[in-house]
Amino acid sequence: MVDLESEVPPLPPRYRFRDLLLGDQGWQNDDRVQVEFYMNENTFKERLKLFFIKNQRSSLRIRLFNFSLKLLSCLLYIIRVLLENPSQGNEWSHIFWVNRSLPLWGLQVLVALISLFETILLGYLSYKGNIWEQILRIPFILEIINAVPFIISIFWPSLRNLFVPVFLNCWLAKHALENMINDLHRAIQRTQSAMFNQVLILISTLLCLIFTCICGIQHLERIGKKLNLFDSLYFCIVTFSTVGFGDVTPETWSSKLFVVAMICVALVVLPIQFEQLAYLWMERQKSGGNYSRHRAQTEKHVVLCVSSLKIDLLMDFLNEFYAHPRLQDYYVVILCPTEMDVQVRRVLQIPMWSQRVIYLQGSALKDQDLLRAKMDDAEACFILSSRCEVDRTSSDHQTILRAWAVKDFAPNCPLYVQILKPENKFHIKFADHVVCEEEFKYAMLALNCVCPATSTLITLLVHTSRGQCVCVCSREGQQSPEQWQKTYGRCSGNEVYHITLEESTFFAEYEGKSFTYASFHAHKKFGVCLIGVRREDNKNILLNPGPRYIMNATDICFYINITKEENSAFKNQDQQKKSKVSRSFYHGPSRLPVHSIIASMGTVAIDLQDTSCRSASGPTLSLPAEGIKEVRRPSIAPVLEVADTSSIQTCDLLSDQSEDETTADEHVSSNLEYAKGYPPYSPYIGSSPTFCHLLHEKVPFCCLRLDKSCQHNYYEDAKAYGFKNKLIIVAAETAGNGLYNFIVPLRAYYRPKKELNPIVLLLDNPLDDLLRCGVTFAANMVVVDKESTMSAEEDYMADAKTIVNVQTLFRLFSSLSIITELTHPANMRFMQFRAKDCYSLALSKLEKKERERGSNLAFMFRLPFAAGRVFSISMLDTLLYQSFVKDYMISVTRLLLGLDTTPGSGFLCSMKITEDDLWIRTYARLYQKLCSSSGDIPIGIYRTESQKLTTSESQEIASQSQISISVEEWEDTKDCKEQGHHRGNHRNSTSSDQSDHPLLRRKSMQWARRLSRKGPKHSGKTAEKITQQRLNLYRRSERQELAELVKNRMKHLGLSTVGYDEMNDHQGTLSYILINPSPDTRLELNDVVYLIRPDPLAYLPNNEPSHKNSIQATGQESREETQL
Repeated sequence: MVDLESEVPPLPPRYRFRDLLLGDQGWQNDDRVQVEFYMNENTFKERLKLFFIKNQRSSLRIRLFNFSLKLLSCLLYIIRVLLENPSQGNEWSHIFWVNRSLPLWGLQVLVALISLFETILLGYLSYKGNIWEQILRIPFILEIINAVPFIISIFWPSLRNLFVPVFLNCWLAKHALENMINDLHRAIQRTQSAMFNQVLILISTLLCLIFTCICGIQHLERIGKKLNLFDSLYFCIVTFSTVGFGDVTPETWSSKLFVVAMICVALVVLPIQFEQLAYLWMERQKSGGNYSRHRAQTEKHVVLCVSSLKIDLLMDFLNEFYAHPRLQDYYVVILCPTEMDVQVRRVLQIPMWSQRVIYLQGSALKDQDLLRAKMDDAEACFILSSRCEVDRTSSDHQTILRAWAVKDFAPNCPLYVQILKPENKFHIKFADHVVCEEEFKYAMLALNCVCPATSTLITLLVHTSRGQCVCVCSREGQQSPEQWQKTYGRCSGNEVYHITLEESTFFAEYEGKSFTYASFHAHKKFGVCLIGVRREDNKNILLNPGPRYIMNATDICFYINITKEENSAFKNQDQQKKSKVSRSFYHGPSRLPVHSIIASMGTVAIDLQDTSCRSASGPTLSLPAEGIKEVRRPSIAPVLEVADTSSIQTCDLLSDQSEDETTADEHVSSNLEYAKGYPPYSPYIGSSPTFCHLLHEKVPFCCLRLDKSCQHNYYEDAKAYGFKNKLIIVAAETAGNGLYNFIVPLRAYYRPKKELNPIVLLLDNPLDDLLRCGVTFAANMVVVDKESTMSAEEDYMADAKTIVNVQTLFRLFSSLSIITELTHPANMRFMQFRAKDCYSLALSKLEKKERERGSNLAFMFRLPFAAGRVFSISMLDTLLYQSFVKDYMISVTRLLLGLDTTPGSGFLCSMKITEDDLWIRTYARLYQKLCSSSGDIPIGIYRTESQKLTTSESQEIASQSQISISVEEWEDTKDCKEQGHHRGNHRNSTSSDQSDHPLLRRKSMQWARRLSRKGPKHSGKTAEKITQQRLNLYRRSERQELAELVKNRMKHLGLSTVGYDEMNDHQGTLSYILINPSPDTRLELNDVVYLIRPDPLAYLPNNEPSHKNSIQATGQESREETQL
């Protein structure tokens, strides 16, 4: 066998350990050869070229030296003219010969030698094979003219006084200055400003023309008037300014010819320079120029980065950003890669915005554009996604790159990022504030199904409306004749504010007391609604932590009010009542606290009532007996300063949230079906784990198809499943990850099992599929805006398909509760559109008036939005804008929507006022009842009432009824019987043949003709009313046709038509929200009260051996596993 070790060559000396310790000494005698590589040829010419031309710093020094030489030569010429004595006579020899002293001649010769040597050297280094190209260059010719005569005079002394036009060196100085500026930009690595260069060129050209003209006129007039330099300067300024006084004029023909030549040169050169300057100015207007470094260091500014800037997006941002008083001095720099369109340009020319908004055309991915926007000095950077893109994922990718670029360029700049899809959110977790559109959208759609109009509630809370204005007449809806619009507009001004407890007048007196005690008494005394708190040493916000939470002096309180406390002035109108004994109950409506807001010099003055704290043992709130009845009515317990465990129980007003009231059979069956825990799988990275109801076993995928049977079940429609609760149908284009945020709030652990609604996902919505999925007995129909239709040639047409689909559903199923979201808020006026509805037309006029008065929420009075049937996700853009001032707004909104769950934090729910609850009477008493019994905090009311017509409309209806009665009197008995029989069939029949419809229309036409024939004495207004009645009758028959169509399809599919209400229409009702109403607000039947309920897990006794403790422990373990 061959010895392998003997064949291995030894290591070279350099790689031995001994040689590594000795350094290079051990291989100095090695036979290796060191080779040097050059990027260019290692020749003398290349080295000179590198020093004089290619190297920016050395080239800059050389050009600066050359520029100084040219200025020195011009200065020597001026000194020679000033030292020269004007000679007498008009001989031409004075033109060619001058008096030049020997020292001055020596300096000029030295300058000429250096300049000529440098020019020849640079010409040699830039030589590229064509010698004439170097010789015929104007700078080279001028250099020869100015330098060669002085060099010749060295060898020919008689030529030392020869006139040389040294003043032409000013043009060479101008050329050197241009090159020097270019090298300066290259040397310091700054963006070259073409505008600055062009202005510099124009100024230097003007100076050179004037200086040349001055020196030329002065020299040529040596044989004339003997003008000095000052007179020549005066003549040139007067001539070039086209004034021409005529007191100084050239006399010789040579000087006159020179002036003509200079004017011709100026007429050719200056227009070219001005044209280039104007072109660059127009380009700068398009690109926006730069944000001044001096302004960035002295003023505050924020940067808005968008893909394309639309007028709606711009106005929403500006109105919301500048709604806060402390942001009035901020500048907004818009960085957008597209050119500014006409509408945006017109808006930015308004003086209110032109002084504060700067538009820069550029990309956030370029450091040069970020430098132009002074991103490193910005107070914040807002990065918004383009929701109108066909590919929303691609739009998110662009947003992610912009966020990365800004973070790389300015690490300390706070980032406010809007993202569209939740699966892309983890890429920008480093941002200070992130709003994911689909997360909020689906969460609001889900809560709208269990808490009506949650989307409207959130939208009003995060908007800065004129409702908070101190001038009562300037709030939204205050000019309306209807009371509900005034109340709704006034309450829309409520927003979320924060303040430290020890610094607050609202809450300072409640230190050491329970949270519910502080919330109730603050609302009773000041009309503010305390909803949350945060410890000083904790970043988590707790919404309604419950009565066990004790307030500390350093706690940060979050409250809902018409304005923040700092802008309020407090006035106690009845100082004498403070000395009286406090009472813990009210003796009727007259003694109720009144929350009155009074305009007072830019602040809000709040009238304080007698709201002294009650003792825990005092009498309870009770109603006086009516008449002689001595029936004792229910009383309201006082709110305790410190919570008593025995007093914390579920309020009998509310639907029971506990599972203990269920019967044994229901309890066992529910335990077999559901279990509480965390979802085992997360659909995307960054989703917040939520404790919710889960099935014990995973359902096979085949069982998820509701319209197809499988081996496990044989049901093919929703009716066959026999669901106990009504359905929630979600019509979406695809089953995306965002649906996770729709399902989880509806399956949260704090929702009773008996109230869980089945959820049906409908990926396509033809009529047959709608009927199969149980649309006729569904609680809510949620229509998600289609992503494929969000992009259109006309921006506002992006919602066209969604609007028409919802309108079709509304016409087919008028009693169905339809909830949808749109891309553009302006399109909400087309929801449930009725062209001939007088009330809708009146609301349209009101919206236009509110917009003219400058309202940011002009659309808030539209009935679908006020009722929570529609919202636009673009409204939540203001949530991101408000986070710049209120950094807690995103966290509070996520807690309200159930997107985040914090241990000990409450959740949003609702309760309905029934007839048994009307004894409470007022919102203040309800507040006390909830705080003292269950620890709930009410934050608003969702009210439904009938549409109240105005006086003119009521008169029209009354006159219409009178006309109808008179017509019936005119008609014969037979016609009346036939018509009455026809009306009865029309109203009571559940199905009719389509052949009856022509008869119905024919009868209505005969009735209208008979009316017009037998009532000739009525005016033209009566004819209009008759036409309106005909249209109402025609509309009724059209609805019947639609009902017949739906029922025929249900019969064809083998579905039961029971439960389909063909005539139920909600045209006579309207719904709206009252956020934090005044304490004396009367409760009405069917009012829905928004509550922030404490965390149920916080009330679990430590020693109770129930299954809830084990569930909580299991939940915590699963949470930890999920986070890992």
